[in-house]
Amino acid sequence: METRLITKKQKPLVNRNIKDPQVLFIDQTGENHGVIDTADAIKLAKESNLDLVVVSQPREGAPVAKAMDHGKLQYQQSKRQKQTSRPSVKEVKFRPNIGESDYELRVKRATEWLSKGDSVKFLVRLRGREHQHRDRATDLLQRVVDDLESAGKVQSFDRRALTLFLSPS
Repeated sequence: METRLITKKQKPLVNRNIKDPQVLFIDQTGENHGVIDTADAIKLAKESNLDLVVVSQPREGAPVAKAMDHGKLQYQQSKRQKQTSRPSVKEVKFRPNIGESDYELRVKRATEWLSKGDSVKFLVRLRGREHQHRDRATDLLQRVVDDLESAGKVQSFDRRALTLFLSPS
């Protein structure tokens, strides 16, 4: 008997592309109808305005086919793929003399990112004579920790490099 494996790169077999004579048919509610002819399974799926999609190809026996909306399945898979491929670390850069409204805007944005599940890295950049007042920069980062303690937890706080790394709580 010929065996076919569905890999991630291969598109799922849909409707008339299913070459097996019989399939294990599962309808849209999840009810198992047992092994039936492929043509009959396609007719049952079409009656519900759905497609017949092979969801599992076992080594032996009939493949498992489910009545579902193939377009919706493709959309959900692409959405899931985009979600896993997006960056999970966001970066916020400060200067030690940041204005109050700019500070609040960046903290608000960081709160949104933390609530979505992203980690946030805060950096304070010093230039020129600002290096003489490193204590202001560390106070600024400590203020960020205090303001965001409900939204995230501190992973690392490097006072020398003036970086703060927060992860969602």
